Amino acid sequence: MSRYKNLLNTFAMTFVAYCLASVIWVMWGYTLTFGPENLFMHGIGVGTLSGSIPTFVFALFQMKFAGITVSLVLGSIVDRMKSSAWIVFTILWITFVYCPIAHWVWGGGWMGKMGALDFAGGTVVHVNTGVAALVLALVGGRIGCGNEAMFPSSIALTGLGAALLWFGWFGFNAGSQLSADGVASSAFLVTDTSAAMGALAWMFAEWVVNKKPTILGMASGVVSGLVAGSLGFYSVARIKHKLGYDDSLDAFGVHGMCGIWGALATGLFANPQITAGARGLFFGNPKQLGIHIVSISATALFTAVATIVIVYITRMLNGGLRVEQEHEIEGLDNALHGERAFELQ
Repeated sequence: MSRYKNLLNTFAMTFVAYCLASVIWVMWGYTLTFGPENLFMHGIGVGTLSGSIPTFVFALFQMKFAGITVSLVLGSIVDRMKSSAWIVFTILWITFVYCPIAHWVWGGGWMGKMGALDFAGGTVVHVNTGVAALVLALVGGRIGCGNEAMFPSSIALTGLGAALLWFGWFGFNAGSQLSADGVASSAFLVTDTSAAMGALAWMFAEWVVNKKPTILGMASGVVSGLVAGSLGFYSVARIKHKLGYDDSLDAFGVHGMCGIWGALATGLFANPQITAGARGLFFGNPKQLGIHIVSISATALFTAVATIVIVYITRMLNGGLRVEQEHEIEGLDNALHGERAFELQ
């Protein structure tokens, strides 16, 4: 979805984020999230188990969440952020934003003890990343945003990417049960159905409003459906143009808004027949909805404040966040990497 002149830079910054997350997780991220005794994976051996699976497998699975969460934040500021600033931001954000929130929910922290339900990242990943993305988007938009068309470099690659996400999401959601059982199969089924309904909802909405359903819209519907819902994101995607902030790839709409709805919906629809002890408002437990309102609000507030602080620290350490104006106009692929995504001559 990035512009053709910044396609490789978007790839590069995503790769860097994932690589940094991988190393940070092994060195101190896993420890901050799940236990102070495991710095540098100390004390974990090939025979160590977390439940019924090897701890190394559990740690790697959790690392994927850390890697994807910070990578999703990137979607709001592609085309304009310095690579060096992104490196500093990524290290600080994983350490001081992602790890604390993941600990609160999954690592024995106060949200988990309070009873907040987050099976596969609705709060830890999506609310968290969406709010951080909005903060970065508000720092400043791309040159020409709102005055010139900014077409995606390849709708075909966007469609392929959405299909790959659709398949990979089965691992995140069904895998979060850490077992091949009935709950995992339920998560698997619901994940696929949600993605399909998201694509269809977006397609029909575009058909009614614009008279033309688009592949870009269907791909967006798939991803927002995988998070939690589609029509709400469709509304945010339209509203952002009126409000004037430049969220390049709709990270706040897809992840923030859909994540908020998903967390609220869990407080409404949690079914004790699916997950033992989970009972939402519509199953006679209004307290669960209140718990989720608190967890959403706390996550959004903490993420917003912490991300603002990290932005200022990154700016101070790195001499600014944005690339040079001439580089932004020229395109970051050539200016920063000396490469082009496509040879069209």
